[in-house]
Amino acid sequence: MEGAIFEAMAAYGYENVFFCQEKELGLRAIIVIHDTTLGPAAGGVRMKPYGTEAEALEDALRLARSMTYKNAAAGLKYGGGKCVVIGDPRREKTEAMFQAPGRFIDRLGGLFLTGPDSGTTLHDMEIMRLETPYVVTLPESWGGPGDSAPATAFGVFQGMRACLKAVYGSADVQGRPVAVQGVGAVGKGVVKYLVEGGARVTIADIDEESVRAISSQYGVEAVSPEEIAYLDVDVYCPCAMGGTLSKRSIPELRCKIVCGSANNQLAHDSDGELLHRRDILYAPDYIVNAGGVICGLDSLNPGGFNRERAMEKVGRLYEAMESVIAIARERQIPTYRAADLLAEQRIAEGRLLKRLSNYKI
Repeated sequence: MEGAIFEAMAAYGYENVFFCQEKELGLRAIIVIHDTTLGPAAGGVRMKPYGTEAEALEDALRLARSMTYKNAAAGLKYGGGKCVVIGDPRREKTEAMFQAPGRFIDRLGGLFLTGPDSGTTLHDMEIMRLETPYVVTLPESWGGPGDSAPATAFGVFQGMRACLKAVYGSADVQGRPVAVQGVGAVGKGVVKYLVEGGARVTIADIDEESVRAISSQYGVEAVSPEEIAYLDVDVYCPCAMGGTLSKRSIPELRCKIVCGSANNQLAHDSDGELLHRRDILYAPDYIVNAGGVICGLDSLNPGGFNRERAMEKVGRLYEAMESVIAIARERQIPTYRAADLLAEQRIAEGRLLKRLSNYKI
């Protein structure tokens, strides 16, 4: 990352950046707290073989800010944060490697609440939980929600329904052609909801074995990964890597709606403007993929995790997406900006309530 760290923090309102290292274990980790106006910062632990420390810091900063907006837009009373561990999860992961960040997180005294992210698993969270109570996404046997993918898939499906209602006048997926890019844990769940609703689904993934298995299980068509984004469909659903929406790809899209779980789908903010000009309704990723964090944070309620309550909250992402669409139409702005305004409005309201609670009569 170029430039001074404090300048970057000031530009986007970051509160804290913690650099953590344990020399004997080879641990290098960064914990970023973006904003705690609404409550403690919540975000996952990501492990990735970053090329440089600057790259790791930039990723942590970007992801922490995204979590603030995700939690606020979902109506959660939590701020945003992120922990990144520098290392290859396939070769360098050890139990001690995850005990150490658990201890670092514990020292923050509840400022940061966490769960799994890319490169980490529920088993890693079990190890960290031995060191700190501030790991909130745990296996069901530990009283947690377990795998968050089904909840994330359900949220994406609800967001998609809201988009269909806005574009076609009905939230029903029956007969709607949908292209799903990426059929990992979340993508597979989205396919399940779509097929059960009667949609006409086409899938693609770089994992050919997964494609064959899901095609057989759900009776859906498959195309190559290079084709999937450009099919003539009502909905393009990116559930793999981010950055698929760019100035190169957007002119070739033949859909009316983009709604998927992949993080950071826009290569640049300007690509949200391109979608808007093409009259393609974009469901901002952090709005519709919030199901996992909603389930994880439900564990903090009195009595612990309650699946029925958590999934009811995930279902409300339909209303969140409706709110984004309403703001976009009222102000005649792209939905990616409308989503930011929704989140910023809720953060501002939280800041006002904090000030009011400090008044003495």
